[in-house]
Amino acid sequence: MSEREINIKAGQVTVSAALNETDTAAAIWDALPIEASANTWGDEIYFGIPVSAGDEIGQEIVELGDLGYWPPGNAFCMFFGPTPMSRGDEIRPASPVTVIGRVHGDPTVLKRVGSGAPVQIERV
Repeated sequence: MSEREINIKAGQVTVSAALNETDTAAAIWDALPIEASANTWGDEIYFGIPVSAGDEIGQEIVELGDLGYWPPGNAFCMFFGPTPMSRGDEIRPASPVTVIGRVHGDPTVLKRVGSGAPVQIERV
């Protein structure tokens, strides 16, 4: 279990997650708590955060439940299914992201979050 456990509240949905050991995840941990408004893109929620980092370990395909950092938008991303860029069942961000963590449990509950919903990320 990671030492960097977080709760993410998006609209009426709350999920627990863990940030990994990347430098980008450490910078996000240091910036917590974060409040933002959700944007949706297929089965992805993303929003700008006050962290600026480069492409640490860029991945073009991510897994269900991955949390990512998208450098072009300084954005925190939550992946819970295909995006408009996906081919077949893959989960493909708009461009490579650094995977910074993972949602515990079923990430598909995030499908209930609409664009514009308030989002809060905090340490557990």
